[in-house]
Order: sequence, then C-alpha cells, then structure tokens
Amino acid sequence: MDMIHVRAVSPPDLTDRVVGLLAGDPCVLNLIVSPGAARNPDGDAIACDVLTGAANEVLKSLRAVHLDRRGSIVIEPVDIAFSGRAAEIGSRRLGPLTRAPVWEQVEARIRAEGTYAPSFFLYLVIAGLIGSVGIVTNSQILIVAAMVVGPEYGAIVSIALGIDRGDRPRVRRGFLALGTGFALAITATFAFSVLIRAFGLQSRAFDIGLRPVSDLINTPNFFSVAVATLAGIVGIVSLTEARTSALLGVFISVTTIPAAADIGVSVAFTSWPEARGSLIQLLLNIVVLIVVGTGTLRCQRAVWRRVGARRDREDRAKLSR
Repeated sequence: MDMIHVRAVSPPDLTDRVVGLLAGDPCVLNLIVSPGAARNPDGDAIACDVLTGAANEVLKSLRAVHLDRRGSIVIEPVDIAFSGRAAEIGSRRLGPLTRAPVWEQVEARIRAEGTYAPSFFLYLVIAGLIGSVGIVTNSQILIVAAMVVGPEYGAIVSIALGIDRGDRPRVRRGFLALGTGFALAITATFAFSVLIRAFGLQSRAFDIGLRPVSDLINTPNFFSVAVATLAGIVGIVSLTEARTSALLGVFISVTTIPAAADIGVSVAFTSWPEARGSLIQLLLNIVVLIVVGTGTLRCQRAVWRRVGARRDREDRAKLSR
C-alpha cells in the first residue's frame, strides 16, 4: 500500500485543530501527538502516515490552517508498510485514487531540478565535449553518453512548472540557465573542435564528408518533433510517478546536447548549413519539450481531479442509500 509519512510541528494553539483534521480522516494512520516535544520551531510534534491517494487533500487542509507558515510540515516517502487496515481503507475508500501523485512531492522534485549550481553548467560543457567527440568520430555510443550526462531536462521541466504555476521568476531563471549553459557548451565544443581540426584528429570518414551521426542531428524533421513530443510526455509522467528508468529514457532520446555540440563542431569545420540545422534542432527540441511538459502537467492534474470528483460522487451516492 502506497503511503507517505508526515512530520509536523504545530504551535500549541493550533494543535487541536490540526489533530482534529488528521484524526477525522480515515486515510490518516498511525497518528502520534507529542505535546511540547518539538524545538526550533518550538511546539507540539505530530507524526502520521497518509495513504498516497488522500495525501493531496490532507496536505491541502493542513496548509489551509497555515500549519506550513506557523509551524512546519515535512513529507517523507514510505518504502515498505505492512498494514491490513491501510490496504482495506485504500481499496474501499480510494479505489483508483490509490495511485494518485502527491503533487507537493512532484513539485518539490521539479523545483530541486530547477536549481542551477556551477555543476549544472559544468555537466553541460562536459556533455557537449563528449558529444563533439562522438560527432567527429561518428560514434553513436558517445552521443548517447552525452545525452545521459546533460542536465538540461531539469531546467526544461522547471520552466514548464513555472508556466503551469504562473511563476515568472522560475521561467526566467530556467531560460537564463539554458541560454548560458548551452552558450558555454557550444563555445567549449567549438574551441575543442578547432584543436581537433588543427591537429587532424577527426576520423577519416568525417573528413571526407561521411557523417551519419552529424547528419541525423542537424536534420530537423517531423520525426524530431514526434520524438520530442513523446519524450516530453514520458518525462513528466515519470516525474509524477517517480520512475527514474523512464526518465533516463527521456535523457537518451532528445537531441538537445548533441545539437549544441554539433553547432560548435560545424562552425569549427566551417559547415554552415549543418550548424544552422543543428541550431534549429536545438531550439525545436527545447520549445517542444517545454510546451508538451506544461500541457502534460495540466492534463494530469485535470485527469486526477476528475477521478477524485467521480470518487466523491460515488461516496455520496452510497451514503444517501
């Protein structure tokens, strides 16, 4: 049975109201109240487990009484729980809502990806350099490696969340990080490619114009849009369901880092049509991922709201009989 663990600190004058909210919800289990046990902030310590399908409403009610402002709320995932009562309540009261995402957790994961430490830009530069080696040696393995190393999807999904929530500062920070990071990656790959060309280290096939890897990257078409669209959907769904394997698949299916690397390589080798095609490919993928990510977030929220509303109607119908 999926559930989360909630730890909270409540000011004494608010505790009775908070405990009443939690104790009155059958989807809240293992409720523990320790008066005066919390420090920094001082107050009453409250702990409980909440079935995942009911977590959104429980957290909403706690924030409605301003517990997050006057005290604190900490959410932790529960990896394993053995509780026959939890399984019974989940199947009887929640139904399909049992697997509903906890939006506070989802947004926290996305916000964490939207922090741009120096390592974010370092990873982008290193990914670009790996991609440039893959291009000049026609190595598809290295292109995949560059996709995995690149951290740009975190910024892209953070922008999507910012658009969804109307958070303009988050959107601006995301675009600034992407612009700066890709500019650094392109500059580094250009300088590296100039050295490769100066010393004649490129592969013989690349030198005579046989560039299957580069041609795939710098030729945006219908399939580029289709893959970016599907990857954008899978990326958001994997974040909401915490499926890291699916998210990794997104990293190795979207042509962003390879396109940035190919811009630097193409400019260094004065291949202007290829550089232009790679720039279009890069911008196309970023725009599609942001648009699809925003749309998928909104669609998921709407779908789960509809599931919850249907469940509420069914519960009211049962009570009226």
